[in-house]
Amino acid sequence: MPKQNNTPAIDPLYLAKERAALKRCHRKTINFNQRELAVIEEYCRLNKISAKGPMMRRIIMEKLLGELGQNPPTLF
Repeated sequence: MPKQNNTPAIDPLYLAKERAALKRCHRKTINFNQRELAVIEEYCRLNKISAKGPMMRRIIMEKLLGELGQNPPTLF
């Protein structure tokens, strides 16, 4: 007797909405001086990172979310 899958299916509209919410559509630009760029390049070389955008996004978001967790916004 085959095992029945009793878990409900996820609504396709919900999945589409979630995908749309995660789409990156806002562009920001950062300028670095020569020393900063040299540090970034060396870090990427040592850690064999070829895609710098995702690395920078992760580092920035970890920093911001960590600080928000330590200092939550207040209403008053």
